[in-house]
Amino acid sequence: MIKIGLISDTHSYLDPQVGEFFSDRDEIWHAGDFGNLEIAEELEKIAPLIGVYGNIDGEDIRNKYPLHQRFDREGVDIWMTHIGGIPGRYCIPIREEIENNPPQLFICGHSHILKVARDQELNKMLYINPGAAGKQGFHVYRTIMRFTIDDGKVSNVEVINLGIQTPS
Repeated sequence: MIKIGLISDTHSYLDPQVGEFFSDRDEIWHAGDFGNLEIAEELEKIAPLIGVYGNIDGEDIRNKYPLHQRFDREGVDIWMTHIGGIPGRYCIPIREEIENNPPQLFICGHSHILKVARDQELNKMLYINPGAAGKQGFHVYRTIMRFTIDDGKVSNVEVINLGIQTPS
């Protein structure tokens, strides 16, 4: 069993509550738009970090994190990228791959819109976008997620509301 903390779109702001909510996690996954390398460094102090770069990330982040991560945890095939689209309307650069070789769990960010859904057309693939944890963007609430992966199953999926987004 592995406990995951999922975050995206921090845009150079890491809410102090994230450390508390992720303190018992085995890994933290960041779905892009870190904003700066300091965000990654702070998250790495909490737990091992897996990340992908987003469209606002500079060379420092792009040199450390790839555009896509495809990996396995506890028997679950996972694909994480920043710009992925939504079930039924995946982005053109990844659409063919996701339709021909869908993972069990697809994670993306970018939209700042929290969404957890099963894609009924792609072998009931679980789609997760954790929304945005930072202060940049149009989202109303800043959100992160936690879940568990065990024996090929994702469970205990939890959305954490960090509060109303107030631009700095």
